[in-house]
Amino acid sequence: MNATRIVTTSTVREVIGDDSVNPEASDSFISSPHVEQITERALAYLVAGYPVHFSGVAGTGKTTMAFHVASKLGRNVTLVHGDDEFGSSDLVGKDSGYRKSKLVDNYIHSVLKTEEEMKSLWVANRLTTACEFGEVLIYDEFNRSRPEANNALLSVLSEGILNLPKMRRSGEGYMAVHREFRAIFTSNPEEYAGVHKTQDALMDRLITIQLDHYDRDTEIMIVTKKSGLPGEDAERIVDIVRELRSFGVNNNRPTIRAGIAIGRILASQNRRANADDQFFQMICRDVLANDTAKITRGGQPVMSQKIEEVIRKQCGYAKPAREKNKEVTQ
Repeated sequence: MNATRIVTTSTVREVIGDDSVNPEASDSFISSPHVEQITERALAYLVAGYPVHFSGVAGTGKTTMAFHVASKLGRNVTLVHGDDEFGSSDLVGKDSGYRKSKLVDNYIHSVLKTEEEMKSLWVANRLTTACEFGEVLIYDEFNRSRPEANNALLSVLSEGILNLPKMRRSGEGYMAVHREFRAIFTSNPEEYAGVHKTQDALMDRLITIQLDHYDRDTEIMIVTKKSGLPGEDAERIVDIVRELRSFGVNNNRPTIRAGIAIGRILASQNRRANADDQFFQMICRDVLANDTAKITRGGQPVMSQKIEEVIRKQCGYAKPAREKNKEVTQ
């Protein structure tokens, strides 16, 4: 079987066939005590046979963590992305077309016998494949799918049985789930656009791990690794991002993605995170514009001023040359 290697920011994966990937650890993945503690807990639940649910705001590394944990299990991974247009058949499978066969018997030249038979063709989708071959199902942002589309998961996660239409090729109405099958779910909070409220019956079958923004040390490690900037610059960028999270209505943003973007842009231009660098200030304003748009003072937006204040606080401005000379003469 041919395999194609794909390098991503979180994992190195081999794509096997159309639906499965083989996750491996990547050099770009950042491991810290905080990350390893979450990994250890998730693995304990999965090994015991329980599905794991990573829940948290955008930018907290839920999908990356899911792949990292899956790579520790040593099984192929089937990835599914939640979609509002999903129905149960998009997870399980459905009839797709027909096969027609015709038999003409002319053994006796004076007798012509013709038989025709039409059979529907069953095409299994990713949940069925994962259950059959004992793969790890990663259902990313599963609550973007409508609740009724996920009903097939209920019997899979509790009884180890996948209900299937009787028109399935083998003619069976159900399939026993492989004993090595495991499931990892990720979701955004219910207040996010395009997200549905999940049925209690499904949530009751999951062990939920709430993911928040990483601690400061981990975020510095991430920005340093992803951008290539010196640690001192990564610290300044992370401190700017973290302080801005404490302002405004939506204090979950900016996320670490904004810090990575600022770091990469600076590194690509061979610049440093200096507060007296106008280019650095403009990068911060552009990257953080959406995240700080709701910061107001007296009812008026003060995004630019707030970013400048935070940059000055975290980085400090270099003193003009005249002031430095004046200090020396005194």
